[in-house]
Amino acid sequence: MSLRTIETLGDLADKVILLRCDLNVPLDGGRITDDGRVRASVPTIRRLREAGASVVVMSHLGRPDGAPDPTFSLAPVAVRLEELLGEPVAFAPQRVGDGVTLLENLRFDPREASKDARERESYAAELAALGDVFVSDGFGVVHRKQASVYELAKAVPSAAGLLIATELDVLDRLTARPAKPYAVVLGGSKVSDKLGVIDALLPKVDRLLIGGGMLFTFLAAQGHKIGKSLLEDSQFETVKRYVAEAAERGVELVLPTDIVMASGFSADAEHVVARAEALEETPFGADGIGLDIGPETAAAFAAHIRSSHTVLWIGPMGVFEFPAFAEGTRAVAQALSEVDGLGVVGGGDSAAAVRALGFADEQFGHISTGGGASLEFLEGKTLPGLEVLGWQQT
Repeated sequence: MSLRTIETLGDLADKVILLRCDLNVPLDGGRITDDGRVRASVPTIRRLREAGASVVVMSHLGRPDGAPDPTFSLAPVAVRLEELLGEPVAFAPQRVGDGVTLLENLRFDPREASKDARERESYAAELAALGDVFVSDGFGVVHRKQASVYELAKAVPSAAGLLIATELDVLDRLTARPAKPYAVVLGGSKVSDKLGVIDALLPKVDRLLIGGGMLFTFLAAQGHKIGKSLLEDSQFETVKRYVAEAAERGVELVLPTDIVMASGFSADAEHVVARAEALEETPFGADGIGLDIGPETAAAFAAHIRSSHTVLWIGPMGVFEFPAFAEGTRAVAQALSEVDGLGVVGGGDSAAAVRALGFADEQFGHISTGGGASLEFLEGKTLPGLEVLGWQQT
């Protein structure tokens, strides 16, 4: 059985569409600091409006613990969505009138994310009463059995929106039919966060580039001293296994040759570039902390990325929030924007980084909105919010 798409729903004129988006955007007070997920929801809303339907948009934001909390209100999102759509967006706890309406944070009701299926079904029934058809387009939540994702899709005729269809096409190209050479660039803080992805992709890739805080566990496992840099010593054996498996499979495992070492974790910390095998031989000694890949490594990573035809990047190369330690991440982003093929920014911190560093979404083949859902897909896990729409992973 294949994924049900909007085309399978028939004539939508004068219908009320319940649209589940993922508008879980970062807020600074009432200001949206990254509106990528709001912009990603616009094509499906416009498609439904052009078909003559009214649209009731639903989403969660943050973790309000099942009760109303103004800190997690979607009111700022309603304002931004109205700007992007160029038409009025009503904001209300329940549907009002025609056009586009954004409901308040679904997680203000404890039944949305309840572990009790009967409670979720109760909430889904109330949501179903607000419309005629359900379109699921929040890829970032399809790995969850939640009322607005799973039970609602059973309560009324349902299908996937344009964003979910696009995400699945990209993920299929990354897992089932990647153009070669295929490179995966991994960063972020912990090896343990990427175990499933490495296990799943190592047999498929040609190059695996390791940066971010996780690189220090690889270096330490090889016997290098790393100062006070991030370390998961519980992953030493796992890391050694990956190194051995990569060699056995002919996968080029690329580790940094130089690191930007700092006197502490702060934007204005003193810092120097050190060889990967001499990280404690700086003015900071054993108190130094690695906060970015070095310029030699950044250039090498960029060359590997540019010479690949499929590239997946998950996790920044350093503490990009601090300008002095953002150059490794910038180099990877720039190279990814120049890939002759498919270059994918794997959502989450990577997506935040490219936007914070001034890159436009259009410079990349795809910026995922999936977060944890994308990782679970790559790991081959079951995603209930997709299966309920007829999709099956092969």
